Amino acid sequence: MKEWIKAIIILPFNVTVVISFFILYFSRYSFSIVSKLQLASGFILLFIGLFMVIWTMVLFHKIGKGTLAPWATTKHLVVEGPYKVVRNPMILGVIAILASEALILGAVNIFYWAVLFFLINCIYFKLFEEKQLVRNFGQEYLEYRKKVPMWLPKIKFW
Repeated sequence: MKEWIKAIIILPFNVTVVISFFILYFSRYSFSIVSKLQLASGFILLFIGLFMVIWTMVLFHKIGKGTLAPWATTKHLVVEGPYKVVRNPMILGVIAILASEALILGAVNIFYWAVLFFLINCIYFKLFEEKQLVRNFGQEYLEYRKKVPMWLPKIKFW
């Protein structure tokens, strides 16, 4: 449990709460009322993002027997739930949360952070994580990678 709490605090909590707070603080953000559509869209994205992050963390724990953190990785490849249609649903959930913050708060700087976070993860996955997954899971991961897209969910389940 200690590894789970550490992983949550260091990764999604820092990305969505701490860094977002500092972005707002240092950009001298001042709250302004946003449109009802923007607010509704933001809350829909927030619930989708939170649901996705929680669901994927549960899958990592129950099926993968590990955490979302690179220092306490899963022992089994997780290809259930949202992982059947996209390889990085947790990151998409975090991006949805960041986009929701940008919409709800009317903070374009958080939107820029979401884009930067996405780009960082694209590079990180290609340079490091995918190689680690091939080392850990071999042919099982290579087959999974061929059939399931990295970012854009596919309609037909693998």
